Amino acid sequence: MRVRTRSSAIIGTVCLVASLALTAASADEPAAARQAPKVALKNVATAQNPTAGVAGPGGKLWIAERPGTVRTLDSTGLSKPVLDISAETTTDGERGLLGIAFDKKFAHFYISFTNLEGTSTVDEFAVRNGKIQPQTRRTVITQTQPYPNHNGGDIKIGPDGYLYIALGDGGSGGDPHGNGQNLDTLLGKLLRIDPRGGKPYSIPADNPFVNDPNAKDEIWAYGLRNPWRFSFDAGTGDLFIGDVGQNDWEEVDRAPASSKGGENYGWGQMEGTHPFRGGTEPANHVPPVHEYDRTNFGCSVTGGYVYRGKAIPQLKGQYVFSDYCDGTVRSLQLKNGKVTAVNDLGVNGGEVISFAQGGNGELYVLAIGGSVFRIDPA
Repeated sequence: MRVRTRSSAIIGTVCLVASLALTAASADEPAAARQAPKVALKNVATAQNPTAGVAGPGGKLWIAERPGTVRTLDSTGLSKPVLDISAETTTDGERGLLGIAFDKKFAHFYISFTNLEGTSTVDEFAVRNGKIQPQTRRTVITQTQPYPNHNGGDIKIGPDGYLYIALGDGGSGGDPHGNGQNLDTLLGKLLRIDPRGGKPYSIPADNPFVNDPNAKDEIWAYGLRNPWRFSFDAGTGDLFIGDVGQNDWEEVDRAPASSKGGENYGWGQMEGTHPFRGGTEPANHVPPVHEYDRTNFGCSVTGGYVYRGKAIPQLKGQYVFSDYCDGTVRSLQLKNGKVTAVNDLGVNGGEVISFAQGGNGELYVLAIGGSVFRIDPA
């Protein structure tokens, strides 16, 4: 899903070894905390290539499976598919069912997938009594993709109730079309739309580029390579984006809840805080809150969530994330928007493709091989 230049980060059969769970960090990053929170990974289910999860009605966790199915998870395990679009998507490259989201009232369910032609598509379903109503399905937005990688595909309902959509730069390698810095394309962007405000959607009046004739109105932030997973802090509303790097640097970007949008995260002039192939740092570049290099087996950051559960008090307020190739689950301690410590939580999820946050704030780790883990106290 999240692209590596040399091979697909989904299809590749990377052999991960838990004992290699080392922190891959730049030299000037904060040192690890003296005592990291003690956690364990409890395997609660096995899915078919899980890619995303979201808290749903009745306290259940809804799990998206890359081939095109959605199942629900409760204390009894995974259900039979509650939605199946497997005939409408494909798993070549980094394609498939890539994201799911509910609105705040669980009245509408959104799916993000690539169709058989490779076009990124977001569809909406009405939900009644906790069940999807297939006859209400409609397409909200589409975006053609020039290559089968860097699709992005994550979707979230923000604290403001609007739908946020992450799209990669269109693929290949090195952003050959310059999409990251081009405001006249939706590729390489984080979008913000109101799916219920018009047909098929409306643009929030306070989007940052609404009055710019040279920019797409849907854009909330830009300069992204492949923002495979992003999330909002349930406690503060802050935005975190795990943006996959090209060759050398993986990054986590942050915007405070007070942001008015318009952040430029630098790609393809910058890879993290480093000029990319002789690029020039944009004057409005917003550097990552955290970056790490690939010297210790990392290759593709998997963005997660700020922990707001109750089971692990020592982890509260920390941003939990991982890397597809390394598999180590880590956390960032933050103060006033700055990272003060990087913690190795001492557990390894294998090929970690995504995280999910339950309705109670507890976090789940999804591995592309099928394992669904809950992060529990050790």
